[in-house]
Formats: sequence, C-alpha cells, structure tokens
Amino acid sequence: MNKSTITLLFSIFCLNAFSQKTYNILNYGAKSGSNFINTAAIQQAIDAATSHGGGRVIVPAGYFITAPLNLKSDVELHLNNDAILLGSAKRLDYPDNQMSVIYAQNQQNIAITGNGIIDGQGRDLVENTLMLLRQGKIQDEQWLLKRPTEKNRPFVVYFKNCQHVKVTGITLKNAACWVQTYSECDDVTIDSIKVQSTAYWNNDGIDIVDSKNVKITNSYFNAADDAICLKSENPQGSCENIWIENCIARSSASGFKIGTGSLGGFKNIKVSNLTVFDTYRSAIALETVDGAYLQDIDIRHVIGKNVGNALFIRLGHRNQDNRYSTLRNVLINDVKVEVPFGKPDIGYPLEGPPPKIPPHNLITSSITGLPGHPVQNVTLQNIEISYGGGAKKEVAYISIDDLASVPENATGYPEFTMFGELPAWGMYIRHAEGIKLNNVKLSYAQDDYRPSIIADDTNGLILQNVTIPASKSTAVIVLNNVTGETIDKVSLPVSNKNGILTQKK
Repeated sequence: MNKSTITLLFSIFCLNAFSQKTYNILNYGAKSGSNFINTAAIQQAIDAATSHGGGRVIVPAGYFITAPLNLKSDVELHLNNDAILLGSAKRLDYPDNQMSVIYAQNQQNIAITGNGIIDGQGRDLVENTLMLLRQGKIQDEQWLLKRPTEKNRPFVVYFKNCQHVKVTGITLKNAACWVQTYSECDDVTIDSIKVQSTAYWNNDGIDIVDSKNVKITNSYFNAADDAICLKSENPQGSCENIWIENCIARSSASGFKIGTGSLGGFKNIKVSNLTVFDTYRSAIALETVDGAYLQDIDIRHVIGKNVGNALFIRLGHRNQDNRYSTLRNVLINDVKVEVPFGKPDIGYPLEGPPPKIPPHNLITSSITGLPGHPVQNVTLQNIEISYGGGAKKEVAYISIDDLASVPENATGYPEFTMFGELPAWGMYIRHAEGIKLNNVKLSYAQDDYRPSIIADDTNGLILQNVTIPASKSTAVIVLNNVTGETIDKVSLPVSNKNGILTQKK
C-alpha cells in the first residue's frame, strides 16, 4: 500500500470520526452578541470533543467574540452559514505564546470548515495595542520606528507541528499580522477559502513555513502583504511537496512568493492556474537569500493583470554566515502578464510603500544571482509580458557600456526594485547559467529607450522563438560576457545582425 492510499484512507477515517458526534457551543454557554466573551464556552466544547475521541464543534449563526482558542486533536471546528467568530480586539487577551485567534500545536487530525467567517478585528486590535504601548503596559522595540512587531500583532490562525490539517470553505478576515500560518506541519489541505485582509501591514494571505505535503486549491486571497507565500525559517527545515491550483490573488506586495525568509529549503513546488491582479510588486517572486536551496519549481498557467512586475527570481546572500543559497531547476510556462505604467494598487486600503531607491523608470522582470553563485537551469516558456514603457533618460539612465554600475546589493531585501534603475525594459539576466527563453513575446505600450533584453555574466543562454515587435533602441538584445549562447528564430524589429549586440570583456 503506497503513501497516497494510506493518506486517503486516513482522511476517510478522519471524516467518519468527525461525523460521530457534534458539540454545539450554545450548549456550553456561548452567547451571540457584542458584550459576551465566549472563550471558555467554546474551549469547553473543543475539550469535550477531543476527550471523547473527536467530533465536530458547531459554531451556529450569530456573532461570537473569543480570545485565543486551542484546537485539539480529532476536532473539527465547523462554522455554520452566517456564523461569525470575532477575535478579541484587546491585546492583553492574547498570551505571548498564543498569538492567534485559533491556535494548535503538536495536534493531529484537526479541521476548520463551513461557510462562516473568522474575523481578527485587526484594525481595532492594533489600535488597542498602540494604546497599551503608549501607556507602557506592554513593550515593543520597533513600534516607534515603524510599527509593532509580529510578537504584538496576533494572527487569525496559527498551526505549528500539526499533522493531517484541513481548512475548507471559510472566510478569514482582518488580521493584525499574517492571516494564517502553517509551520512545520505535514499533510495540509486548504480548499475553497476566502481571505479578505487589508486591515494592517504584514497581512500575508497565507504562509506555509517549513511544511510538507500541502495543497492550496480553489481559493481567493486579497491581502495587504504577500497573498500566497512559502517561507523557511529553520535551517534544518524545508517546504516540500506543495501544490497550489485554481487560486486568485490580489496583493499590496507579491501574488505568489517563495521567500523572503529562506533559511532551510524549498523543493518540489507546483503552481497551476493562478490569477494575480492589482498587485503592487511581482506576480511571481522566487527568492532565496538566507542560505536555503530553492529547486524543482514548476509554475504553469498564470495570468497577471495590472501588476508592478511579472517575474522576479533572486539568489542573494543576506545571511551573515558562509552558507550560500542555491536556486536551480525552475520551469515557468504559459504566463501572460500586463505591467502598466503607474502604481497597480492605488485605491486599496493599504497600498505598497514607495521603494526607497532613487528615481527610476518602469522596472523589468529579472533573473539574478551573485558572482560565483549563479541562478541555474531556469526555463521561461510560452511567456507574454506587456509593459507600459515610457522610460526617459531624464529620469534615470544606465549605459549598455556601463552595466557594471548596476549594484549587486547582495545583502539587500529581495524585491524587484532592489537594484534601482535597470538597463533593460523587458528582461534582465545576470550571474546565471542554463537560462532558456522559449516562445517569449515582450512588448510595450509606449516607447522605451532601453534594450529589451540584457544578459550579463551568463553561461548557456538559449533564446528560441523570442519575439520583440517594437524597440526604440538599436540594440534590441545585449549579450554582455555571455558564453555558450544559442539564438534561434528570434524576431526583432530590426535585422538580427544589427539588433543583437555582443560584448565581451
């Protein structure tokens, strides 16, 4: 019997266990309304279910305020239609070791289901936190410089080291911090959920941290930070066997991101049928900057509408030790993205912050490693990216004779604006090997003086069936210190002989 069959049988067993008995929170003293805290009543129902071998805890229609709840093994928390679970808006109701509305650690066979809502009341909660900080009743080392740290801003859902987790159907709203985090978990199913969380900063829609065997399907995310994000915060941990399919993402940061936290590793990640819209940063961002390996990534069928950047692939060295990240074996296939001239998330409650860099023109997609530590084996296939264009030398200018002036910024926070102005408008590649662009079309709406593609310090570049219908620059493609290149069926607005400029040291 293989692992998949065992997992399926276990899931069927879990469903049967859940259906054995129900525990309505009203029977344990819960009351709907704005003046009653239901923590004790709901927790009693959860404890009763787990003590009797498991069952379904019912949250009926109504408003139920609660401080943190411990979800325990073999318990399904089910929110009926029109049920709203409101997290307490008082910071002191959240113990420092339990900073979330729903919390579970070291549990098995747990679920949150139904069509109800869990609302973290993030804006009111942060206002209460700020009041307590001003009064000196709680402490935080960053709040006067930027905002309260994560230790003072609760999540809506936080599961750590749990196995056989299911979250389906529900709506999660208004977190004060990351909406939901699944850390060091195994066998997680997220399906048909809705996230609506623009109440405060650092509102990642979902974070998968050092977890394995995770499915995220048929879900919608609208977040003030990254919409769907994978992280590795343990040097011995990793995200592995992650499947994301049929999701929609809106973000004031990036739509789908691997990183920024990247201590351990990422392996065997598959994304399919993803729509990203009105997103301030990148539709797709793959980042490893803290020593992690990032490999075997398969991303297909992505549509990006009104986003700040299409593709950002970055290997950096932010960590202080001698470990270097690796980034290899990436396939991105069937992607169509529109990058406008202007800020894509204007009008949303919390817009992405202006980049802390000098004035710059519209910034291109990029694949960048470090000297001696290249990004390896990346294929971009069936890609269409349209840009707003409109670059002006009066705003910023990097000559193709001075490509070394683009900063390495090895330790910088990874985001597509981290280099400031880039000398290409369509694709910038540096410190890479085994990069293939096959059936790629790059276009712009307004003239741009820069070359469309620049590859610098790259070995084994393949340009095949690349189409660039218009270019104001005579040098449409610039190959600087590129070796082992293959150029086949490239269509340029000028002759290939004149449009491809090769420069060597």
